[in-house]
Amino acid sequence: MDVEKLYSAVGNRLTTNTTGRNIGSHSAIRITRSVIVVAAFVVMVDPVMAQAAGSTFCQTALARTVKNIFTVIQFGGPLVGGVVALGSTVALSAVRRADLKRELKEMRNQGIVWGVIVAPLGTVTIQFILNNIVAGGGSCAF
Repeated sequence: MDVEKLYSAVGNRLTTNTTGRNIGSHSAIRITRSVIVVAAFVVMVDPVMAQAAGSTFCQTALARTVKNIFTVIQFGGPLVGGVVALGSTVALSAVRRADLKRELKEMRNQGIVWGVIVAPLGTVTIQFILNNIVAGGGSCAF
């Protein structure tokens, strides 16, 4: 028996049913329809599931940890930055060397920039992202 005839016989059996009809195209249409239905289900249901999960997320330890980190950044950042800036300003009058004064001025500026400006703005930005962009995050009120 010729190998090509064997492959064609097997191929014909796989793509035809007992009545002799070609069933390859019907199964491809069924698979395509199934994929479309599953994709539509995922696209339509996923936002609703995310909103439902948002309210339960607020009760988790992770949500409490994020809230505690916000509190530390919000109040600790300006406190540390203010203390560094004030301490370096006071120390400026006691130091005579120019290079050390330059370092203290830089420390004062960094304390003001990072402690007083960046920490509160970063906290507000992260709160905005979690409350308005993350699905279900608004129910936590970070």
